[in-house]
Amino acid sequence: MSSLPTIAVLISGSGSNLQALIDATQTGKLRAKIIVVCSNRKAAYGLERAAKAGIPTRTFSLKQFKDQGKTRVDFDVYMAKTIQEEYNPDLIVLAGFMHIVSPEFLSFFPRQNIINLHPALPGQFDGAHAIERAYEAYKQGKIQHTGVMVHKVIADVDRGQVILERPIPIEDKDTLEDLENRIHSIEHEIIVEGAQKFLDELSA
Repeated sequence: MSSLPTIAVLISGSGSNLQALIDATQTGKLRAKIIVVCSNRKAAYGLERAAKAGIPTRTFSLKQFKDQGKTRVDFDVYMAKTIQEEYNPDLIVLAGFMHIVSPEFLSFFPRQNIINLHPALPGQFDGAHAIERAYEAYKQGKIQHTGVMVHKVIADVDRGQVILERPIPIEDKDTLEDLENRIHSIEHEIIVEGAQKFLDELSA
């Protein structure tokens, strides 16, 4: 059997989507190996999830760079260079990574092998607070449903080529928490399917 393709996962928080990826690699649903989990927050619980699964972790601190008089671009270059030179993954998955990567970061990955999970459909609610904004739009009668997508990462936030998308209904009785829970459960499926689809196309 040929060696499995490799994945680096970038996180900022609890890492529930990371856990979905870890579980999928262990069951064989995702035919890949996660070789590193990187976080821009040292307190991110996702780092513990990775450690429990025996996956190496790295933490990158923007504050540390700024305290040294360096810029956000310096930080992005250092982070990208480290990931590329030390790990050279086939795929990078942004799974709740709350740091908008710069063109300088992206320049280290000319194969466009970075994907992101976003809790909205293409062209709707780009950027932060997408679920809350969709919920408000539904209450105002502007939309009937929302969704989630996995897309390639480009310099324009949430505008890269869509790999997978899935509509998600909004019910009249929904609280914001109901909608968040429904979206998160679908996210855990689509992030795995999106990663596998990207890797399948890579080897096609």
